Amino acid sequence: MAKRRPEEIIGEWGIRDVTPSSQAERSRLRDETATNPLAHQPLKRRIRRFRAEPDRYLASLGGPLPFMRRLRQIDDEIEAVTVRLAQAYAERNDDGSWRLLAERWDFGEVNDLIERHNRWYPIEARLPMDPRTRDYVKIGGRSYRREPLDVHWILDRFPA
Repeated sequence: MAKRRPEEIIGEWGIRDVTPSSQAERSRLRDETATNPLAHQPLKRRIRRFRAEPDRYLASLGGPLPFMRRLRQIDDEIEAVTVRLAQAYAERNDDGSWRLLAERWDFGEVNDLIERHNRWYPIEARLPMDPRTRDYVKIGGRSYRREPLDVHWILDRFPA
């Protein structure tokens, strides 16, 4: 195997000789600048939406943040409840017993997690405020709040 020079590896060769293809590309670009109305105009200043802050950097070294772990736990709990409900739905006898089971289903643990999420998520995720609505901004067009689970949640997924 032929040994390569460092200049070839890192690309520190400076300006190379002009090839016919690069010469043609340069002339095309020169012709386009004559017809471009934005040529030789200063570019608009782009505002950066990212700030490298030390506290965010240090927080990233500690693994998932509390709201991330809580959201994962909520999703896992909802999935487990859905599996248990699907089993109970398959074993149901009649609509009346299913509705009674749905009314008695305990969502205490999941709803407690959802309530803590709704209370602490905007602070932990550092959501900015929307001055028009005087509320935290929406994430992907939706509110960050999660609805607690209840009888209607069960009957929407598993109708009587």
